[in-house]
Amino acid sequence: QVQLVETGGGLVQTGGSLRLTCIASGRGLRTPFAMGWFRQAPGKDREFLARINWDGESAESTFYADSVKGRFTISRDNLKMTVYLQMNSLKPEDTAIYSCAADFLRPVMATLIAPSDFQHWGQGTQVIVSS
Repeated sequence: QVQLVETGGGLVQTGGSLRLTCIASGRGLRTPFAMGWFRQAPGKDREFLARINWDGESAESTFYADSVKGRFTISRDNLKMTVYLQMNSLKPEDTAIYSCAADFLRPVMATLIAPSDFQHWGQGTQVIVSS
């Protein structure tokens, strides 16, 4: 089994910043694996935000949705099995539940961004951006 736990959500004003954290654990955890961040606003489909790949050694690559490119940054600490999403210049339309996900099958394929490309999901953390 693999568990993903997100933290760091909350209420922030327009223009503010938040950093989300996702910690992976469990007996089924193995390396390498890719991690992604998604969000889902009320009444909307789940939206891809960012993906970070890892070859199990030193090579990493990232891929972003156009909607967050330049504002959001994904990073990871492989020793801590943790992935981060730094979110800057937040807007009210960024309000959503943010979830992390793990892809163990294709950890170095940068452009796999559909929810079905990820096998494990966290429960999500709420982000609310006030105007």
